[in-house]
Amino acid sequence: MTGDVWLWSALAVAAGAFVQGATGMGFALIVAPVLGLLAPALLPVSLLVLMLPLNALIAWRERGAIDLLGTKWITLGRVAGTFGGLWVLVVLPLNQLNLLIGVSTIAAVLASWLAPAFSPNRRAYVSTGVITGITETATGIGGPPLALVYQHMPVATLRASVATCFLIGELVSLLVLALNGRLQPELLQPVTSLLPALAVGLVLSQLVHRRLDARFLRRFVLLFAFVSGTLVLFQ
Repeated sequence: MTGDVWLWSALAVAAGAFVQGATGMGFALIVAPVLGLLAPALLPVSLLVLMLPLNALIAWRERGAIDLLGTKWITLGRVAGTFGGLWVLVVLPLNQLNLLIGVSTIAAVLASWLAPAFSPNRRAYVSTGVITGITETATGIGGPPLALVYQHMPVATLRASVATCFLIGELVSLLVLALNGRLQPELLQPVTSLLPALAVGLVLSQLVHRRLDARFLRRFVLLFAFVSGTLVLFQ
């Protein structure tokens, strides 16, 4: 990773950690398109590894607001979806995976923006888990379906539940990728160099997460993600 690539990647990681720490979503939507443009070979492993400490801290910080029932059903669907995501990685070459990242990012933004208010049931939770397992294992992007199913609940519940689902799901995805030889050691060094940027973004989110206008920030994340996904799509 060259100096310029590291700098832009670090800025994206810090911004993504700040936004997700404050609102419960946004890290992968911000970071995945940037890495897709600058260092596509790091996807999806870099996102999965970076989000482990991020989501562990968010889930612990707001552990009292976790939706345990929804988390259970999402996790069951997530395990099944992980193998679908692995199949996508096996079938698609790198350039087509980049295309998938752009399309899935834009589709997720549009779905999050246009979906009407609803109260999720067991079927919605399981379906969300399956979709998240496929998209996050294949591309590193899994937040939009989770944010979508929790978007009309209190912000603390969204942050805590999405972080918990992410944490469990990322461990499953990394285990499956490792067992299939797709967790190469050489991918971990660039990820390690981005951890300070992740810490900066998370610390900043700790200072403001109770005071930010989550609605405004959510709109900003979706707009940024749409533009980034479009850039990746037409790279």
